[in-house]
This record gives sequence, C-alpha cells and structure tokens, in this order.
Amino acid sequence: MPKIAEIDDTPNPNAVKFTLHEPLTWGVSYSYENAEQASGDALASALFAIPHVSNVFYVDRWLTVTQDGGADWPELVRLIAVPLRAAPAAAAQSAAAVFAARVAIDDMSVEDQGRLDVISELLDERIRPSLQADGGDLHVVGLAGNYLSIHYQGACGSCPSSISGTLAAIQNLVRTIEPELAVVSV
Repeated sequence: MPKIAEIDDTPNPNAVKFTLHEPLTWGVSYSYENAEQASGDALASALFAIPHVSNVFYVDRWLTVTQDGGADWPELVRLIAVPLRAAPAAAAQSAAAVFAARVAIDDMSVEDQGRLDVISELLDERIRPSLQADGGDLHVVGLAGNYLSIHYQGACGSCPSSISGTLAAIQNLVRTIEPELAVVSV
C-alpha cells in the first residue's frame, strides 16, 4: 500500500503528479488514455472510475492523473488518493509481470536498433528527467528511416508545451547525432 509523499502541480493545468514513498513498479511504466485501455490494470481502472479522470500514467514512485478540466482539483485529489493508497506496492509484483510489461519495437534492423540505442541513451540523459519531474515521460514508438516516432505519456500527453516547444527541443537534440532526423509525436 503506497503512501503519498507529495502532490504536485505540473506544467499541464489538467494534470497532477503524486510522489509516493513506495514504488508501484520496478521501472515499468503504464500509460492509459481511457478506461478501455486500462481494463486489465486494477489501479488504473479504479482511477478511471472516478468522474473526470482522462489519463493515468505511473512508473516507479510516482503517478500522474490528468482530468478533462471539469473537476475541482482538491476534491479530485481526495478521490484519487483512495485507490492509490489501496494499490499494491511493487514488492508485490512478480518478476514475470515485470518482464511481460517490457515492450520491444518489432521488426527493427540491427542497424536501426543501434541507432535507437544511441538516441535512447541521449533521451534518457537529457530529456526524460525533465519530463518525469513534471509528471510525464515519452515512449519511443518507432524509428524508420529519418523519422523517430514518440508518444508522450502522463502530464505531457495533453500539455501544450510538449506538443510544440518540447518536441522542437527533442528534435534539435537528436539532430546533434543524426542531422536529418525528424521527430514526430503520435
């Protein structure tokens, strides 16, 4: 049962980040944009059962909940805290569940996998820490030719600055190693 350490606003006015004392996962992120996607996840399903919850993202010791703009945050935070406190901590997860949650990009050539490894390392060092500090993250969806496809998660998913400024910053950063690479948010 994770206990809430902090509740923070994010740059996205419709998202709040909960920092926990115990981890919910061991490095595996879960991101859901609706209740249907979350159907196999007890915590996310319980959160989507709360009116106005429109996105759930969690990894390790934090969880970000995004609302549709129709709820009062103080009341919504009280409702979110109930299933969050009831969720099992990561220690209760099996190694098999963690392994099954890791997803690889299918059908990638050895050359593209090498390119992606270099790009991912750069993203891990320079981009993800800032996104995670603001209650979000990004997931690399694919790399094909000169196009890197990413998907924003958590608070970043509907934040106006992610769609414009952050995307341009990511593109400028990856172009330091691949000048022709275009980054596309999907």
